[in-house]
Amino acid sequence: MRIQISRPAETETQGFKVPVVFEHSPYRGDFGPAENHNVDFPVLPQENLFGDRAARARSARAARTKRTRATSARARARARLKARANLPGSLDNYYVPRGYAVVLGESIGTFNSDGCPTVGDRVETLGTKAVIDWLNGRARGFDAAGNEVEADWTTGAVGMVGVSYNGTLPNQVATTGVEGLETIIPISAISSWYDYYRANGLVVAPHSETQGVGDNGFLGEDTDVLASFIGGSRMDDRCAGTIPFLVDAQDRVTGDWSPFWEARDYLSKVDRIRASVFVVHGLNDWNVKTKAFAEWWYRLARLGIPRKIWLHNGGHGGPGGTGAAAYKISENRWFDHWLFGVENGIMQQPRATIQREDGSYSDEPDWPAPGARSATLELSAGNATDPGELSLHSSGRSLTQSFVDRGRVLDTDDVLIQGPDQARSDRLVYRTASLGGDVRISGTPEVTLRMSVDNRNAANLTAVLVDYGAAGSADAPVMVTRGWLDPQNRHSISRSQRLRQDKLYRFEWDLQPDDYVFKAGHRIGLVVVSTDHDYTIRPAPGTRLSLSPSQSSISLPVVGGGGALGL
Repeated sequence: MRIQISRPAETETQGFKVPVVFEHSPYRGDFGPAENHNVDFPVLPQENLFGDRAARARSARAARTKRTRATSARARARARLKARANLPGSLDNYYVPRGYAVVLGESIGTFNSDGCPTVGDRVETLGTKAVIDWLNGRARGFDAAGNEVEADWTTGAVGMVGVSYNGTLPNQVATTGVEGLETIIPISAISSWYDYYRANGLVVAPHSETQGVGDNGFLGEDTDVLASFIGGSRMDDRCAGTIPFLVDAQDRVTGDWSPFWEARDYLSKVDRIRASVFVVHGLNDWNVKTKAFAEWWYRLARLGIPRKIWLHNGGHGGPGGTGAAAYKISENRWFDHWLFGVENGIMQQPRATIQREDGSYSDEPDWPAPGARSATLELSAGNATDPGELSLHSSGRSLTQSFVDRGRVLDTDDVLIQGPDQARSDRLVYRTASLGGDVRISGTPEVTLRMSVDNRNAANLTAVLVDYGAAGSADAPVMVTRGWLDPQNRHSISRSQRLRQDKLYRFEWDLQPDDYVFKAGHRIGLVVVSTDHDYTIRPAPGTRLSLSPSQSSISLPVVGGGGALGL
């Protein structure tokens, strides 16, 4: 592992020992070109999963894309430890004057570090741990000249911070319980790579927020694509075997959970954490989606791990705008408490800080909001074609409504959630009556839909929670959250099961967690589609699906429970 260090001069001239703010990253340099997988198919790759062996092999081959990588070798510095007065980025500019050392690491298989990148597994985790071990005298380190160097200038107390992959590495190493890691601040961080690249058995992409609607630059990305990028030129020679391994093991045909994904899951290892955790995430982050922080947080809470959470209303990354300065102060105070032992009251403050839709912030006792309880809204429809309703009581009327998937052609947000008063042949929509007061959801919504796939053996299922404006208003609908399911994984994410055409099944799945306020007079909407244009693999148009409203519902984590809906 190659690391760079910046520390106060007093650690050299006066023998002071200081704690460390440590950011580990695969993004320091030497990036390789990588091509995303194809996502457009005549039929979904899992369509022939239960057919003959040759058909399955054809599906697997079709789901892969050859990628082109640079072949030129690049020289690499042999340095493992390097002292610098000014490091890339701003961490040292902020924290070294405040009495910390700052360490920037290069993750295994990237830039100047040895090894091959395998994205999120145990080897990557142990590579991160090795730096903390060296800082605590349990591992050997060498400078550029090959001289052994000890970290005799640090107390050994380490706090990790980072955004995205740089925030995921702290999650990973915290689950080892490594001594010396006192706290982590994961920002927009992954807690399970399965949840990043899959959703309930479905192959789902993260979203590139720099792209416009209908233009997701991450569509078709997977672990092999990411490894090609962060590994750079080494992927053409000494790491040439890594990509074929990742392509085969990640399985873009079934989307099933497997030992490959288990090795890249940290949720099951939360009980090993000995550090405190300050979670930071954007409620509109569709790159590292909100399930990543929520499932992590739920487990931290169950185990009573010291924790704090800051949820802003932006996308991927840390808080911006008016919240940026206040957040940085909280981050600094958190490190002061856990690394210097300063009793500054940070642990006596409200546990949660949440930004609302209008940009304002509020401090709250916890997240989800105390008092949030599941409220179930039943689906109903007056006939087979018109938009239906959401209400606290089922109409009991038995009928089915059908639609035909055209998701490769139409973007979900731009088209399919629009015009809720009109029947469409490519989606189903259900809405509540106008809300009598503001309604806040806080937590994880879930849907239960009784559906059939009428003319295929595979399909995408997508549910979208929408905020529709007051009746007669010109307010544009707001996509609040969404979730996906592979119907073949209706019983388990670990095992695909044959899907019989025209048979009604009970499908249950979660939407991405959220904290959102529907204003008085607005209407809560549920839109059901098949292919989600910017997220899922896309078959040719033509898959027909049917839904039984009287046997379907959506459960929302409403603050105040069902009574707060006023319906």
